[in-house]
Amino acid sequence: MDKILEAVVMSSYPNNVKQGLVRRVIEASKQPMDSEQCWSMLELSTKLYLTGDTKYKREIGKEVLEVYGHYHPEEFEEFFNVRFLLSLLQEGYGPLGKRSHYVLDYIQLGLQFVLESPSANSIFSLLRIEVLRKVCERPSPKQCAKISKLLTQHPQCIPTGKHQLLFCQQLIRCIGQFQCVSEGEEEIMEFLEQVNKVSGLLQRIWRTQTSAILPSLKELFTIISSTEEQEAPSNALASVVQFVPLELMDGVIRNLTNDDSITDVQMMMAIGRMIDWVSWPLGKNIDKWIIALLKGLAAVKKFSILIEVTLSKIEKVFSKLLYPIVREGALSVLQYMLLSFQHSHEAFHLLLPHIPRLVASLKKEDSNSATSSLEQLAELIHCMFFRFSGFPDLYEPVLEAVKALPIPNEDRIKHLLGQNAWTSQKNELACFYPRLASKSETGKIGLINLGNTCYMNSIIQSLFMASDFRHSVLNLTEGNSQPLMTKLQWLFAFLEHSQRPAISPESFLSASWPPWFTPGAQQDCSEYLKYLLDRLHEEEKTGKRIYQKLKESSLTSQAVEHHYLNKTLIEKMFGGKMMTKIRCLKCLNVSSREEAFTDLSLAFPPSDRNVHGSTPVLPVEEIGPQFIEPPENAGQLMGSPWIQRKAPMASDQAAPSVSVETLGFQEQGEAANPVHGNGVEMDAAKDPLSTFTEQASAPKDSRSVPDLINYFLSPERLTAENKYHCEKCASLQDAEKVAELTEGPHYLILTLLRFSFDPRTMKRKKILDNVSIPVVLKLPILVAPEETEEVCQHGKDGAVPGSGFMTVVYDLCSVVVHSGISSESGHYYCYSRECTDTVPHGQPRDGVPKPASDKQLDFEIQWYLFNDTRVSFSSFESVSNITSFFPKDTAYVLFYRQRPERQSCLLHEALAEAGRLHGEPSPHKDLMEAISKDNILFLQEQEKEARNRAAYISALPKSPLWWRDLDRDKDDDSSSGGCSPAAGGGGSGSFHGLVF
Repeated sequence: MDKILEAVVMSSYPNNVKQGLVRRVIEASKQPMDSEQCWSMLELSTKLYLTGDTKYKREIGKEVLEVYGHYHPEEFEEFFNVRFLLSLLQEGYGPLGKRSHYVLDYIQLGLQFVLESPSANSIFSLLRIEVLRKVCERPSPKQCAKISKLLTQHPQCIPTGKHQLLFCQQLIRCIGQFQCVSEGEEEIMEFLEQVNKVSGLLQRIWRTQTSAILPSLKELFTIISSTEEQEAPSNALASVVQFVPLELMDGVIRNLTNDDSITDVQMMMAIGRMIDWVSWPLGKNIDKWIIALLKGLAAVKKFSILIEVTLSKIEKVFSKLLYPIVREGALSVLQYMLLSFQHSHEAFHLLLPHIPRLVASLKKEDSNSATSSLEQLAELIHCMFFRFSGFPDLYEPVLEAVKALPIPNEDRIKHLLGQNAWTSQKNELACFYPRLASKSETGKIGLINLGNTCYMNSIIQSLFMASDFRHSVLNLTEGNSQPLMTKLQWLFAFLEHSQRPAISPESFLSASWPPWFTPGAQQDCSEYLKYLLDRLHEEEKTGKRIYQKLKESSLTSQAVEHHYLNKTLIEKMFGGKMMTKIRCLKCLNVSSREEAFTDLSLAFPPSDRNVHGSTPVLPVEEIGPQFIEPPENAGQLMGSPWIQRKAPMASDQAAPSVSVETLGFQEQGEAANPVHGNGVEMDAAKDPLSTFTEQASAPKDSRSVPDLINYFLSPERLTAENKYHCEKCASLQDAEKVAELTEGPHYLILTLLRFSFDPRTMKRKKILDNVSIPVVLKLPILVAPEETEEVCQHGKDGAVPGSGFMTVVYDLCSVVVHSGISSESGHYYCYSRECTDTVPHGQPRDGVPKPASDKQLDFEIQWYLFNDTRVSFSSFESVSNITSFFPKDTAYVLFYRQRPERQSCLLHEALAEAGRLHGEPSPHKDLMEAISKDNILFLQEQEKEARNRAAYISALPKSPLWWRDLDRDKDDDSSSGGCSPAAGGGGSGSFHGLVF
């Protein structure tokens, strides 16, 4: 019978004749027959179905297969076995190079006849594995649709467990590679149908296994965010999103926008490709997902992504309004993009050339969809006119195009604009577009935080406010062979002369970055300061050595010049010297060693030690906030460091202490009464400034900076395991160690050692004790006898004859505050003021003459608070009370400036040149040109935005509520581009252009 059927099919008879003969064969097949005959007929029908070169042959093969499946089920089941199906799926059917494309159709056809057979489960298991393998091979859209049709009709063949999740992900990968190769409308409709079948299968799986949705979406995002793909993924991926339940939207968007592993480039790529999905017809809820992601990005302040994507995609979205099939979704996305882009007119102006043509096209269409879209578009345009007024020439053609359409009332416009703005927070977009902003009212400039770089910003501002150091840096000549110092000079010059509210210290950060610091992590500002000063010092020393060799070779060097060259700027400004003496308590031999320092690290005394009970060589004094003449009887000071300095033994009474002197306010010429302990012997009612005196004094049960310095300078007993090896005794002996300051730095830097290592937690903990900070500090400096005599002969009253010490007065000029409980976290900010030499009476200061009777009080010098980009006026009261109000905000690094009239002769001579540098120096030519260019650029940006803004403000209503909702601050709105709209093409005129 199979031979007859094959001969009929292959004959040249007309189809109607063939049909009659085939019908007879098929009827005969319904009768019982032997197994061999059945196999022959099944093989022939399989051959016709899979390799038939005409549709007629395939139809005959299908009909015969169905007959044998119905009337000969046992033979069909035997024929349609697992081994045969595996061969079909893996090796194909037909001659090599011409494998049949109908294998999946054939299997789907045969499955219906073996569903109840014993071999059914084996077939299902095989197909679950094979369809996963097929999908991993990235089949064509047509083959993918056949797989989806097979699995939709026979869900038993859908992979299960982990394989099901992998199958969903691989199916999405397949969709991402779908491309329609033809531009014909019929082929495009067939392609759309194929895509819908595939995405429909995903929907079916997700309905039964909701746990597969999120991993599938993750795979989808991986595809659209990839920056490595040579070809953009297919817009057919839009068909997947439409089946994701909307109740999952918030969670999905929140996870995406808060995922730190997703880079801005990846996110920009993903949202850009999603916006392209507005071209996909028949998709539901695609616009909702696009808008949700845009809102999510705005919520996490990803404004740079939003700006870039809006400007690059808005014209394409606008062009899709020409096509009714995608118009509704495209209009929703367009509305959000325009209404949220309120900081600049640039996005709206990109559309101006295209609006009249679109309006004319929609009017011509004359459909309900076109009419509704015209009204919504007109409303949107009027919102933009209201928001960005002041461009009559540009708006005239658009206004003419929409003049016949309804105009929304002002309340509606306010509602739309107020509801959709990216942010109402002040200056949120500062980094991404020019702002209408000016310097702080203080006239000072802030520093941009580059990611946990507040530690650097605070140190730079403190160094900048050290006016003598700043002048010296700014006066450096070009070609000084100090690259880091040159970068600091540029940074200082911009802080001095720039018109911007804040500048970026990025270049200086990269140059001064300690190599062991972790990028992006909070660091110790004291550690950074030490590293910075050391780098600057070593860099200058290297340059000076080279210069000295050149000078020596030319035989022109002089002794004075040689001495000057041996001191770097860091040494002159921050360098001091300290003598460490160790006395053997057996032989009384004293060994000493002098070393340089740029800062003093002050430890906190143990809690069981009386903070006011330390006995230094000469007590450190703190004075109220004023310029005060020290009293003539400044206390009987000890000539030897070893008199009354023996540390108390356990059985002894506490050694007598010399209390820190706190001098209150007094009129000029009035002697200050020394104050012992914590009491202040003055009548508060006689002096309204007594509150400042109290702030400068250490309250009971608290510590002060003089306490910490006294503890630092007090003798230390070296006993037990700490014994000293005496060279004279040639053995370990009990000894006493004492530190004495032998040269006071011009700027005294004090670091309060608040961070200590806790062995129990194995972490650095912070000491949160409040420390009283004096505004004026008197420091004992050990000097040679001849220097003391010379000082006395010149009338300097800071020295005590025969004592070997002189008192140097320091004025507080900066306080770096650490906010937090750990050195690895928290925030730094600083209080600073400019301490300069006392202005002689009767001489003008800042151009304003002052009478000789005016008293120069320290608190009259203005304090500033530097907190990254924010700079504001402050006061010493705020400095001294900060920890009282905010217990975690504690003073950490202090800068004091030495008063010139209190310097020793040698110090005065060494710093004479620094004194001549007073008065703001002008930067060198190249630096000044760079600052001028940047200032001109900034002013141009401000001028352009001011024009736009002035026109906009004139159109605003007077309602304070409206003003507050749209524009909370003058600095909020600005422009990110020119007024000239970029030319761009509209929508494609073909159906193929719409989809692809």
